[in-house]
Amino acid sequence: MQLHNLKPAEGSTKKVKRIGRGQGSGHGGTSTKGSKGQQARTGSKTKRGFEGGQMPLQRRMPKRGFINPFRVEYKVFNLGQIDFLVEKYNLPEFTPDILYINGLINRTDLVKILGNGEIKTTIAFKVNAVSAKAKEAIAAAGATLEIL
Repeated sequence: MQLHNLKPAEGSTKKVKRIGRGQGSGHGGTSTKGSKGQQARTGSKTKRGFEGGQMPLQRRMPKRGFINPFRVEYKVFNLGQIDFLVEKYNLPEFTPDILYINGLINRTDLVKILGNGEIKTTIAFKVNAVSAKAKEAIAAAGATLEIL
């Protein structure tokens, strides 16, 4: 084996399809575009979802419901979960940054605490929203609360 007699593996290379270079090329005449019609013309493009004049699928389907663009979504934590999370992840305080570092929420998520369950730990809370029942329970447990 020497450099001058190296060849690519059998079947790994193919000739380039040269379109519109005469009858001798094997791709002359209509240049592999069939005969006549919209797709045979130059610059032919159709819109995404166009079905040849038939009513497109996105217009045949019924519209359903309403999505409020101003809705504020929170990641919700109940008081009953907080003791477990503090023990499991060894949380010094309950803030969105620390929750993100531990993989519990995404970077842009807002955090809200709800009052389902009981809380025994007295850690600092820095969250975006708190329910009234949770606020009372946190104050009763002696924990500090700051709303961001």
